[in-house]
Amino acid sequence: MKSLFLIAGEVSGDAHASALMESLAGRGGWTFSGFGGPRMAALADGVEDWLGEAAVLGLWEVLKKYSYFRRKMEEALARIDRERPDGVVLVDYPGFNLRLAERLRRAGYSGKILYYISPQVWAWKKGRVRTMARLLDRMICIFPFEKELYEASGLPTVFAGHPLVDSLAPLVARRMERDEGLVALLPGSREREIAALFPRMLEAASILRSRFPGLRFATAGASPALNARLAEMVREAGLEADVEVGASTSQEIMCRATVGVVASGTATLEAACLGLPYCLVYRVAWLTAFAARRVLSVKHLGIVNVIAGRELVRELLQERASGAAIAEELGRLLEDGDAREALRAELASVVARLGEGGSHRRAAEAVASAWSMEKEGAQA
Repeated sequence: MKSLFLIAGEVSGDAHASALMESLAGRGGWTFSGFGGPRMAALADGVEDWLGEAAVLGLWEVLKKYSYFRRKMEEALARIDRERPDGVVLVDYPGFNLRLAERLRRAGYSGKILYYISPQVWAWKKGRVRTMARLLDRMICIFPFEKELYEASGLPTVFAGHPLVDSLAPLVARRMERDEGLVALLPGSREREIAALFPRMLEAASILRSRFPGLRFATAGASPALNARLAEMVREAGLEADVEVGASTSQEIMCRATVGVVASGTATLEAACLGLPYCLVYRVAWLTAFAARRVLSVKHLGIVNVIAGRELVRELLQERASGAAIAEELGRLLEDGDAREALRAELASVVARLGEGGSHRRAAEAVASAWSMEKEGAQA
């Protein structure tokens, strides 16, 4: 029987970690504890659901909760010291998890430290790769280019494939018919993102409605409360007759719409997997944007563009994320069917590089085999 202490600090991390736990539990001989979300907590009594406080976005938001994160860091260290798990699995959430790995090694923790869902150090701080190679026993990544990056530093790495390939497979198989008169407006899953982006999307909708009579729009929030907020903003913009709110999930909208505008994040990769030609938008607080510009080491923000090595999807960031600019790009895609199909084909070629499914099973195998690495190395 082996024990794992897992830490995930976001909704996506909770989903990935819980799927990993289920896959390991199916193999038998594993117990779990840690910090995570409701899905993880439902699988193990020893998991504390801290997502309500932990899932924050942006430098300023993190700074406001500094004392909370400092307290939780000490709690995590104390629990690991008391429970003595065989391994610690860090799931994404690099601001907290990489600091925890450093503290654990300084404290003399001798168990395995494994990382699932690589932090995007290739975008922000490539110098951290060497530090991670010193701290971690294994990296389990979900993008193909990450394996070469980490292994060059001496960190054993497994490419498990992207979990979206598995989770979206049933929806892809439905082959929903596209509505040529429908545009997706997807401003993100957080209230702050909606406040920053949805008014500009609605401005674009007003412009496009005048340019393309009969055009309709659809949006969806990640919760009933967010759907209510979106509906309120639609009413304030006078677009109730044109914008459908919450009648379908965001993923279903991606399957039905002919084009869309999508907030930067996991949703942009979902859109690619579901074949939606789209443009990417994002706006953050000026302090966060200032800090990002100083450390960003890639040319593109969208992961589809990062994988492709060029701008397949138009990126409209910060002051460029205006209603007029969004309308211009969506109008171009609406008018040019060849451009839409070319973009859809290029998105499909990127998605093909994410693996063929079974990511959580391979991640579980990578975790389970971590304790045999020394034996394998000695035999080699």
